Amino acid sequence: MEKWTWPYTGQKYYDLEISGLKRRLPLVKVNDKLWIASFVMLGDVQLLNVVAGALASRLAGIEFDYLVGPEAKVVPLLHTTATLLGHRRYVVCRKGVKAYMQDPIVVEVESITTAGKQRLVLDGPDAELVRGRRVVILDDVVSTGGSLNAVEALLARVDARVVARAAALQEGDFFQDPERPLITLGRLPVFVVED
Repeated sequence: MEKWTWPYTGQKYYDLEISGLKRRLPLVKVNDKLWIASFVMLGDVQLLNVVAGALASRLAGIEFDYLVGPEAKVVPLLHTTATLLGHRRYVVCRKGVKAYMQDPIVVEVESITTAGKQRLVLDGPDAELVRGRRVVILDDVVSTGGSLNAVEALLARVDARVVARAAALQEGDFFQDPERPLITLGRLPVFVVED
């Protein structure tokens, strides 16, 4: 196991407070120049419930038909937020075409936390479910907006109307679009190592 030192202070963690709940996030190296605080809700029931509750409160005044998000880390957040808002369905954009899918719609996406291009897929029945409907895109963390843009591209292909975009956190200031505001509960820093 390789040992590393945080490039500035020897720090290996970032202390986050989100809706009154504190978590210590490990700092991870994404590439030679970029470090992030790794925010993962999977398996942390308390954190998931707090985040979903806070996001549901912020989305409560918005009229929409479905929550839509990318696979996989956001699935429990989609489920819990939909439950709290009284929605009976939500839609997951999958990372690959599955044998059971009918007429899937596919777009490519790039992310700072995943090497190479990925695909996002909207299954045909889900496409028909959201066709022409009002939707909210939900994600766990938005950094560059790559996943958000890919979900939005899928939804545009079925004439769904995105009425809001939300995420637990925004990472850095990569995603800046006044035409498409982002509802978040806070920000995560991004650390760039200078030469």
